[in-house]
Amino acid sequence: MSKIRRLIIVLAVFAVSLAFLFPTIKWYALTPKEDQATAVGSREQIRDYSRRMAYAALSDIKAKAVAGDSADLASKYDIVAGVARKAYKSGGRATPKTLDAKAMLAAFSNERAMFDAVESKYRERALSLKTLHGNAIQLGLDLAGGMSVTIQADMKALSEKLGHDASAAEREDAMKRAIEVLNSRIDQFGLTEPVIRKQGVDQIYVEIPGTADPERINSIIMGKGNLAFYIVDTDATASLNAYLKDKPLGVDESTMTVAQAGIVPEGKLIRKVYKKDSYGLDEFTGEYLVVESKPGLDGSHVQSATVSNDQITGQPETNFVLDKAGGELFYSLTSANVGKSLAVLLDDRVKSYARIQEPIRESVRITGFNAEEAQNLATLLRSAALPVSLSVENQQAIGASLGEDAIAQGKNAVIVGLLAVFVFMFAYYRGAGVNATVAQVFNLYIMISVLTAFKLTLTLSSIAGFVLTVGMAVDANVVIFERIKEELVAGKSRKAAIDAGFHKAFWAVMDSNITTIIAALFLSQLGSGTIQGFAISLAIGNITSLFTSLFVSKLIFDFETEVLQKKTVSISWRIK
Repeated sequence: MSKIRRLIIVLAVFAVSLAFLFPTIKWYALTPKEDQATAVGSREQIRDYSRRMAYAALSDIKAKAVAGDSADLASKYDIVAGVARKAYKSGGRATPKTLDAKAMLAAFSNERAMFDAVESKYRERALSLKTLHGNAIQLGLDLAGGMSVTIQADMKALSEKLGHDASAAEREDAMKRAIEVLNSRIDQFGLTEPVIRKQGVDQIYVEIPGTADPERINSIIMGKGNLAFYIVDTDATASLNAYLKDKPLGVDESTMTVAQAGIVPEGKLIRKVYKKDSYGLDEFTGEYLVVESKPGLDGSHVQSATVSNDQITGQPETNFVLDKAGGELFYSLTSANVGKSLAVLLDDRVKSYARIQEPIRESVRITGFNAEEAQNLATLLRSAALPVSLSVENQQAIGASLGEDAIAQGKNAVIVGLLAVFVFMFAYYRGAGVNATVAQVFNLYIMISVLTAFKLTLTLSSIAGFVLTVGMAVDANVVIFERIKEELVAGKSRKAAIDAGFHKAFWAVMDSNITTIIAALFLSQLGSGTIQGFAISLAIGNITSLFTSLFVSKLIFDFETEVLQKKTVSISWRIK
């Protein structure tokens, strides 16, 4: 391969690695701590933050306008200033040179419009930072602190529920749905970004960074999602809505009842209708439904749920399949209520409702949603109730201060290791040692970018793998340099000695690294926890070190030979 092509490949690898690393660099180096604290919170916390900031800004600006303050507020309220400039531009008006309080208020038709626009900007910034955090390299509990929980799934109970020994596919599906449930619950209860993954065949590993209450975590994990299908009383719903037109606060929120008799028949329930807001959270639409007091079908009968498009209209639809018992119940329910509406409730919240067109048995089709709503409903149906019983197997709490110490020590270990390698290689191999060090720095750079690209978690054991890689990766350079020295002693020129040295060392370097990679891959599959983290970083380090020692190091030698016109190799104190 020509040197130009090799240079292009190295530059391409550098650019791709930088693209993967950019979110990590931006998050950890360029994002202020206070913004980080906001972004790692739950969506509920982000919503409260956005509204609080918008309200505080609007209140202060109004007070300054009343007081006649003419000071430019663009620097103090940069977000508000940006929104105000956009409002002036969209309205076809010239933006005032000085954005004082009155000018900011004048940009909007009313205070509500200003509040919504400012809140939207704070929300967009916080959610974009949340996305950035998700794309950056994640720190494990041993570095960030928090809580880890190992959850055991009861596969025996699953088989009893199914009425036969659960197949591998059924167990796998049950574990996936259980993970979906836990993801939904933990985020809903206002906890910071969790890490939830399958561990082994029948366990789930949960990491919750930051401070968390163990009892609260257990209640979330062991709780039961209450999904059910109710028949809607259309006449009672119409009566209730007519009543609420005159008395908007006529529904008692604590008891979900109305004071006036006859509006809602005895034995019927009033339930609120919710939809996802701009934060992805449930928001009350202001609409109420009156439903039967008892559910027509429990959500535990749902086996699977998918999203498709109607073949005629092309509109999204949600399809779900019930088990045999659920199919019979649902058929009886829909047969007796054709023409009525069926409401889907989760924890007493109406998530959706649709008209029953015809009797339905096992396979159910619900329409009337856009693509996002259909997907949300499918996820809801899959994850509302735990498909398998779970129990807490192990629970550990780790302090954040330990994580800060571990990060500092790990960083120092990598730096000291790299410096020690540099000193030894320079002292023993002179200029070639600098070549090896440059290759190792590039190696670390690629390793971290690979961790980020595959969204792997950086743990203390991963750092240990990095440190070991720094020491091991230079072995390839040692083998290559020794072969080059042999060729120089034989009287070959610089270029011939370098080419022959790399050629003769190639398979020795490949063999030693491949055996280490194989061992690391076995460790990553058979081990767990810290062993797995160590094995993964070790495997990545050995793969990337092959590239840097055989490819990058050779390119540096060739650059010195052809561009810098060097005739000798600075590789030993005894060989000139």
